[in-house]
Amino acid sequence: MMRIHSLFRPAFAVVVVAALAACAPIKTAQKHADYTAFRAQAPHSILVVPVVNESVDVDAPDFFLSTISRPIAERGYYVFPVNLTKKVMADDGLSDANMVHSNDPTALGKMFGADAIMYIRIKHWESKYVVLKTTTTVELDYSLKSGTTGEELWKNHEVLNYSPQVNSSGGLIGVLISAAVAAAIEKAKPDYIPLARQANFSAVGVYGTGLPAGPYDKAYGTDTAAF
Repeated sequence: MMRIHSLFRPAFAVVVVAALAACAPIKTAQKHADYTAFRAQAPHSILVVPVVNESVDVDAPDFFLSTISRPIAERGYYVFPVNLTKKVMADDGLSDANMVHSNDPTALGKMFGADAIMYIRIKHWESKYVVLKTTTTVELDYSLKSGTTGEELWKNHEVLNYSPQVNSSGGLIGVLISAAVAAAIEKAKPDYIPLARQANFSAVGVYGTGLPAGPYDKAYGTDTAAF
């Protein structure tokens, strides 16, 4: 496969701007993950490949991809433009996400010049209605593999649920009506994007389980106690 790393570098400045505005990790995990392999590889750039969708929502992968670049960039990493990545892969015969995920990470690393490859699997992306209550759920698996050796450097799992809250001063009847309306609206048009964003920020930004600060973050190399 032809090396196409140079196609993506014009977006570098945009990513650096996002990284310079990086947010600190959002909370501390009780148990730290093993970062030995991650530290040994010390990736600078991350390629997010097309998402495997195990949900029934055919639009879930595209919606999700719109939420993933920023949180990774804000941890201090160069993120290859996800839509351009998807197009280039499709042009190269890698349009099927399952095929991409089963492909050798080192081949993708060479193809794009990426230090690490981010694989994400959508386990659930759904809204369920039960007794005047709609619950929207987003469940995701994350795996980061070396673009040089193919070994897994980091993994995480996130599940987030949302149910609209009802505030009513109209007595029991008013509460029931409000709950029914809120549940119907959420069921008819669930908003997955805020949940996906929250899941991503939690996945990569939590002390002890997220991604250590990357080379474009001022904390790079100083957060070993947290990771």
